[in-house]
Amino acid sequence: MIIGVPKEIKDNEFRVGVVPAGVEELTLAGHKVLIEKGAGAGSGISDKEFRDAGAQIVPQRASLFRQAQMILKVKEPQPSEIRYLRKGQLVFCYFHLAAAPTLTHALIKSGIIALAYETLCLPDGEHPLLTPMSEVAGKMAIQEGAKYLERSMGGKGILLGGVAGVQPAKVVVLGGGVVGTNAAKVAAGIGARVSVLDINPSRLRHLEEILPKNVITLVSNRRVIREEVADADLLIGAVYVEGAKAPRLVTEAMVKAMKPGSVIVDVAIDQGGCVETSHPTTHSAPVYKKHGVVHYCVTNIPGAVGMTSTYALTNATLPYVLKIANKGYPKALEGDQVLQHALNLEQGKIVHPALKTVFK
Repeated sequence: MIIGVPKEIKDNEFRVGVVPAGVEELTLAGHKVLIEKGAGAGSGISDKEFRDAGAQIVPQRASLFRQAQMILKVKEPQPSEIRYLRKGQLVFCYFHLAAAPTLTHALIKSGIIALAYETLCLPDGEHPLLTPMSEVAGKMAIQEGAKYLERSMGGKGILLGGVAGVQPAKVVVLGGGVVGTNAAKVAAGIGARVSVLDINPSRLRHLEEILPKNVITLVSNRRVIREEVADADLLIGAVYVEGAKAPRLVTEAMVKAMKPGSVIVDVAIDQGGCVETSHPTTHSAPVYKKHGVVHYCVTNIPGAVGMTSTYALTNATLPYVLKIANKGYPKALEGDQVLQHALNLEQGKIVHPALKTVFK
């Protein structure tokens, strides 16, 4: 199979779809890997490293898309890339289509086969291609939240961990999954007061066992959310529903009740956001204020740390890329429910059940 890896062009997206070790595995298996010139620069990978691993460096993006049977990306195709796509071409990346109707309709029209990292699911419910980036996003949510709590950045001027004799900040995490767990770990490690809310009592019991004692767990309901959000200095939105839009757990009225200079980091923004006042932002313009509250709603948070994120992502995606390349489509998906979960669009049709519900 001919696999094309273009340079990511989303705002400040420094990841790339494969690393040299992955190129080597693919070429040893008999596949041809095309890398767009400079694609790895943001992750600290040179064209020479890719070439030494067996890849062919392609200067023109259009040529790469034209030759490739499978496009291996990180983020969803951008508007300028859609014109290069063709019917029956495989595209394997993060799509988050439920929150992107314009993109979804454009991709339906293109006729591609869209395999989404974020919906690939194991029998136990784990999303292995979402997990590594969720770890990064959860940790970065606290890093960015702490920064924007600084007065010079528009925040209330509070140190997340406090100091002797001064109370630390209150961090509220909505969702006890991978993003929420990693956010809580980092916030607790700094010394903040942390609350984690989730609807699953079993998950909360697990978190009680693994998280430090400065983290409390609460069963999530509207009343608890309202009370915790009002008391939060930093609110982390960490809700994910496979293939669907995130539920709007935090209303505009709740945001109005927050203290001036508080910060919201809505990691769920890829799926539409779990805060009513959230809208997508970029690394170039990451924040805005609404009702006196700083909103950080960047849709590709892990893209800022491309070196870490790219290697973590390829560790997870490569086995599936190899299976698809070795067996071809659709044989790779036959009898493989894990890969079948990744299938979102197929030559002009929506096939993922949750996505069908969104676009019915």
